Amino acid sequence: MDIVYIRELQVQTVIGIYDWEREVRQAVSLDLEMGTDIREAAATEDIENTLNYKSVSKRLITFIEGSEFLLVETMAEEIAQLVMQEFGVRWLRLRLGKPGAIRGARDVGVQIERGERF
Repeated sequence: MDIVYIRELQVQTVIGIYDWEREVRQAVSLDLEMGTDIREAAATEDIENTLNYKSVSKRLITFIEGSEFLLVETMAEEIAQLVMQEFGVRWLRLRLGKPGAIRGARDVGVQIERGERF
């Protein structure tokens, strides 16, 4: 299995359980690793034969900017399902954080792994 990844994608969204969090946009940060096989893309040098990280990033930005989740756990699950269903990814690892959410911590959040490694 090969991995296509996106690191520290920053997106502004409404996220949180407190009233004040529902009124402002906050940054979330994500790292995404997606299991794939890059051999055909490498052999053909054709973007159509690869998992296009630009397309995945653009889709995630649109999805996250338009969302209003209460919990990062829910957002993480929805992102995982979106990537697996829309891009045919069979395995992924996602770290989703809320930078600055806790005083004294650079970042807090969740990390999930979904699907089967191949």
